[in-house]
Amino acid sequence: MTVTTARGFSAAGVAAGIKTSGDLDLALVVNHGPSYAAAGVFTSNRVQAAPVQWSRQVLRDGRLRAVVLNSGGANACTGPEGDVDTRLTAERAAAAVGADALDVAVCSTGLIGVRLPLDALLPGVDEAARQLSADGGERAADAILTTDTVHKTAVAEGPGWCVGGMAKGAGMLAPGLATMLVVLTTDADVPGAALDRALRDAVRTTFDRVDSDGCMSTNDTVLLLASGASGVTPDPDALADAVRAVCADLAMQLVRDAEGASKDIEIEVVGAASERDAVVVGRTVARSSLLKCALHGEDPNWGRVLSAVGTTDARFDPDRLDVAVNGVWVCRDGAPGEPREKADLTGRRVTLTVDLRSGEESAVIWTNDLTAAYVHENSAYSS
Repeated sequence: MTVTTARGFSAAGVAAGIKTSGDLDLALVVNHGPSYAAAGVFTSNRVQAAPVQWSRQVLRDGRLRAVVLNSGGANACTGPEGDVDTRLTAERAAAAVGADALDVAVCSTGLIGVRLPLDALLPGVDEAARQLSADGGERAADAILTTDTVHKTAVAEGPGWCVGGMAKGAGMLAPGLATMLVVLTTDADVPGAALDRALRDAVRTTFDRVDSDGCMSTNDTVLLLASGASGVTPDPDALADAVRAVCADLAMQLVRDAEGASKDIEIEVVGAASERDAVVVGRTVARSSLLKCALHGEDPNWGRVLSAVGTTDARFDPDRLDVAVNGVWVCRDGAPGEPREKADLTGRRVTLTVDLRSGEESAVIWTNDLTAAYVHENSAYSS
């Protein structure tokens, strides 16, 4: 269940010495063809890391031969030197796998504002190339972790083809088209334009609906590479479904591994006048620190939901709002509903339903609670 489950791909993960811990910190994923179609989605943060800017450029022709990823340093806000470091990384990877540098994407994650140690990173690229294997997906997934506690991989099968993927992300998870680093692969024979459509549609309703802490990274990247090695060109809807399934699986893994989280929270907004209204309401509720603290304390404080909804420009009547906590409608018509004591919050999974009663549209946002462990993690980890 990795990026190498799809035929035509190899990967590796090595300890290049970027991290002082000695853990795996550099990954390489290579597409061996016969097709090299690719698509990508990137952060909408106006402050963008050098690897994001590079990868945007090289993807303009809709093809990639390889992706090199490092953890232990974001290469963001590092000035012109950071741009040079990204280009040198791509050139080194290209030379190692027999490709052109303009067919190599670069992804980085870690501390912002510090240059990467190229004396460790570049030899690490060479070592990763030597270790490339059809079984290297697990080590590659491990090599891109920062504050993650587990690696994240997923696969969706089609008739004679598949989509695989890996992701990292545990903090700074807020929508910006992507919300972390993700590499997806497929052995389906699909042109770049079709990949782009499938990826953007999938990201819109999966990664773009994860809002862990309201903080958007400078490095967010989602890449989809197609090798065509299966020789199968799937129906566009089937491809879209498979890409979305893998993205949804990885997105839920991100939520479960969010820094310090003890609750996985699904916010379903129904009865909205537009999908946009539903997303705005769901995202605003997800970003309520008061509500996230209440849910951590297993308090079904629906008043905090209503107060968050009321700050949005969505269409609704405050006297017609309904809220359910784990299926118990604790608020009806903007006033107390069923006894709040009926809402059992002892489990890890929490579902909030907000009915705006203003239309037929809906959306789901995923978030997590706010804990002392999150505060500790982000006071001890410089980012």
